[in-house]
Amino acid sequence: MTDPRELLTVAEAAVDEAAAWLATAGGTWSTARFKASGEEVTAADVEVESRVTRVLTSRTPRIPVVGEESSTPGAPLPARCWVLDPIDGTMNFARGAPMYAVSLAYVQDGVPLVGVVEAPALGRRWTTLGGPENARPVAEDVGRAIVGVSGTGSGRSGARRALDRVQDEAYRVRMQGSMALDLVGVAEGWLDACVCIAPKPWDVAAGVALCRERGRAVLGADGTVFSLDSPVLLAGAPGVTRWLADLWESS
Repeated sequence: MTDPRELLTVAEAAVDEAAAWLATAGGTWSTARFKASGEEVTAADVEVESRVTRVLTSRTPRIPVVGEESSTPGAPLPARCWVLDPIDGTMNFARGAPMYAVSLAYVQDGVPLVGVVEAPALGRRWTTLGGPENARPVAEDVGRAIVGVSGTGSGRSGARRALDRVQDEAYRVRMQGSMALDLVGVAEGWLDACVCIAPKPWDVAAGVALCRERGRAVLGADGTVFSLDSPVLLAGAPGVTRWLADLWESS
C-alpha cells in the first residue's frame, strides 16, 4: 500500500481507536511518572500507542510502526514507516489541560507524506489531503507575527539567546506545550510561525506533512529543508521562517 489516500484512511482508523478509548479512560490513566530521559509519561501514552499500533499492524503489516514509547532512542527510521506520538503534550494531558494530541504520520525515505493530528479534548482533527485552500494567510513581517515556541527545556544557551530575540521582535509568542499543535497552528494559520527545539520524529512528522501541504516553509537548523534529525524545526510564512533560521544560525 503506497497510495496516500489509502494510507490516510488507515491512519484515521487507527487514530479513531485512540480517540474513542481516550474519551472513556478514567483519571487513573493520566498519572505521570518520569522516564530515564526526564520526560513525563502516563499509562495512557502506553495504552494509546498499543491500540494504534494494533490497528496499523493489522491493516498494513509490512509497514513498521515507530512509536515514542516503544522505540529505541536515536535509532534510524526504516525506509518506510508509521511514526507515532501517542500523546504529544503529555504534561498538559497529565494536568487536565486540553492542549495535547495524538500525532501519526507515514514517512518514506525520511519524508512525512501523510499526517493525522487529533486533539481529543478539543474535538478537532487535522489531516493531510485537506488542501492549501484551507490555510489562512500568515504574516510575512516578524513584527506582526505570532510565533509558537516549544521544547524550551533543552538548556541550550544559544536557544535561549535566540528565543530572547524572538520575544523582543515578534508581535506575540505563544507556548502551547505541544509541537504537534504548534505545527497545526502554522498549517491552519492561527500561528504565523513556530520554533520546535530538539524535536523527535514522532513530535513533528505529522505536523510537517500538514505544513508542507499547505505551502508553509519548513526549515532546519542550518536554514535548509528540515529533516527529521535536525536539532530545531522552524516553520511558517517563508519570510518569518527565514528570519528565524538566520537568527538560529547566529546564536
